[in-house]
Amino acid sequence: MGKKNKAEKKGKNGKKKDEFLNDEPHDLAAILVQAARSMRTVLSRNLLESGLYAGQDGVMLALAETDGLTAGGLAARLGVKAPTMTRTIGRMEAQGFLERRPDEDDARLTKVYLTEPGRNRLQTIAEAGQHSEALATRGLTDKQVRTLMKLLRAVDSNLQAARAAD
Repeated sequence: MGKKNKAEKKGKNGKKKDEFLNDEPHDLAAILVQAARSMRTVLSRNLLESGLYAGQDGVMLALAETDGLTAGGLAARLGVKAPTMTRTIGRMEAQGFLERRPDEDDARLTKVYLTEPGRNRLQTIAEAGQHSEALATRGLTDKQVRTLMKLLRAVDSNLQAARAAD
């Protein structure tokens, strides 16, 4: 075995030091999608112990911010289709996390509210998110994390603007 040249030396993560620099710009979508899937998988595992499933945390956090949203309002806020949200609400209502009530001003509308057991899960959701973020950013400096968040917000803003223009 001969000596490794500088390009072949591996860093702490077991990858070649220059490996991250060899990504092509057209790989961005694949990398973003994979990172999002990995983050979602870790978060889902962390939430499962509390009886929550993927996506339910977003519903509960949205209601914690603005309780009494319609299913359509929740769907729009979370970027999912209304039938998906209706099924999610039904499942969460059966679990005792949410309840549906007629709107006080317009009986044609039904609004969704967190129940006390749902509110009691908010701390668990926050802790699962913090744990997932700590895993995802392990080895990054605070400045790198802030930069990453800034860049991801810019990417999301660009994509949201393109979607709105369609």
